[in-house]
Amino acid sequence: MAGGTHTAETPPEAPVLVAAGAGVLTSASAASARRALLAHPALLLTGIVLASLNMRAALASVAPLVGEISASFGLSATASSLITSVPVLFLGVGALVAPWLGRRFGAERVLFAALLLLGLGILARVLPSVYALYGGGVLVGTAIALLNVLMPGMIKRDFPDRAAAMTSVYTGAMIAGATLAAAAAVPLEKALGGGWEGSLAFWSLLAAVAALAWLPQVLIARGRTGHVVRAVPAAGARAVSVWRSPLAWQVTLFMGLQSLWSYVLIAWMPTIFTDHGMSRSTAGVVFAFNNLIQVAGAFVVPLLAGRMRSQRPLIVLVTTLVGAGYAGLMVAPVEGAWLWSAVLGVGQGGAVGLALTLIVLRSRDAVTAARLSGMAQTVGYLLAAAGPPAAGALHQATGSWTLPICGVLAVCAAALAVGLLAARNRTV
Repeated sequence: MAGGTHTAETPPEAPVLVAAGAGVLTSASAASARRALLAHPALLLTGIVLASLNMRAALASVAPLVGEISASFGLSATASSLITSVPVLFLGVGALVAPWLGRRFGAERVLFAALLLLGLGILARVLPSVYALYGGGVLVGTAIALLNVLMPGMIKRDFPDRAAAMTSVYTGAMIAGATLAAAAAVPLEKALGGGWEGSLAFWSLLAAVAALAWLPQVLIARGRTGHVVRAVPAAGARAVSVWRSPLAWQVTLFMGLQSLWSYVLIAWMPTIFTDHGMSRSTAGVVFAFNNLIQVAGAFVVPLLAGRMRSQRPLIVLVTTLVGAGYAGLMVAPVEGAWLWSAVLGVGQGGAVGLALTLIVLRSRDAVTAARLSGMAQTVGYLLAAAGPPAAGALHQATGSWTLPICGVLAVCAAALAVGLLAARNRTV
C-alpha cells in the first residue's frame, strides 16, 4: 500500500511492504490490509477501471464542441487550441509533483483527491468566463496527471505477475471513457438544453462516481489501526536516477511523441472534417469511432508486448498505422474519413498502450516504475502540449491542414526511431 511506513508502535522486525510510487515501507497492519484486499481484488479492479475511465473523458468531451466554445468567447484558432493544450501542458506540470505527493500522502489518497479535483475542474470550465475555461483546464490537467503517473506504480506493486495484462485493462478503460465522452458530446448538448456547458459539466458525475468507488482504497491505506501511517524513505530501497538513464529518456521521448500526435487529433480532428464540408454531428460521430477503435489497440498491444522480449515489431506497427492515417487525412479527409479514423484508432490506441507498458517493462521494480512514469509523463506531456497550438498556428497562417499534418508525419518518423531503442529488452 502506498501511504505508510514504520511508526513508533511498529517493531523493527515486523513484515513490511514497498509502496507504489513511493519507495517507502508500510506498517505491518497496513500490509495485512493490503494482502486482504488483494485476496478479493474485485473492489480494487472496480476502482482502477472507474478511475481509468476519467483519464481522457474530460479531454475528449471538449473536441467536438471546440468550435461552439470558441464562438461563444470569440477566440482565434490559436486561442481555441489552448482549450485542449492547457490541460495537456498541466499533464506534464502535474506529473512533476505526483511522485512526491504519492510518497508524502500515499497513492490511494492522492488518486482519491485527484478525482475530486477533476470534478471541480470540469465544473469550473463551464463558468461564464474565459479565465474559468482555461483555469478549469489547469485543474483538469493536473488531476489527470496524478492519475496517469501513480497508476503504473500501483499496477507494478499489486499485480507484479500480470502487469502487462492489467495495463491493457486500464488503458482500454481510459480510451473507452474517451470514446463515450466524444460520442455523447453533441447529443448531450442537445439533450441538456442546447448549450455546450451542460455537455461538459455532465462528466463531473463520472469523476464523482469514481471517487466514491475509490474511497475504500483510502480507508484500507490507513491500515487496520485507524491511524494514518506517514511515509519515510525505505531502508534498503535502491535509488535509481532515471533522469540519467538513456533508456529512460528513450521511453520518455516515445511517450511524448505518441502523446503529441494523439492530442493534435483530439484538438483538431473534428475541425479538419468540418473544414472540408462535413457536418458537426457527423464529425463528432467519426471522432467517437476513432476513439472506439483505439480500445482494441490499447487492449491487445500491451498483451502482445508482455509476451515479447523486444517490442520492436509493435513499435513499427503502431507508428506506421498512425503515419498512414494522417497521410489519409491530408489526401482525402472526408472521402476516407471512416477508414482513416479506423487506421488511426488502432495505431493511437496501440501506441499509448505500448508507451505505458514500456514504462512497466523497462522498470525493475515498483519504485523505479513510479519514477520512470513521473519522468515520462512530465517530459512527455510538456512536449505533447506544444502539438495542438503549433498545428492551430500553422493552419491559421496557411489556411490549410497540409503543413500541420506534414509536421505530425515527421513526429511519427521520430517516434519510430526512438521507439526502436526503447523497445530493447533492458531495464532501467
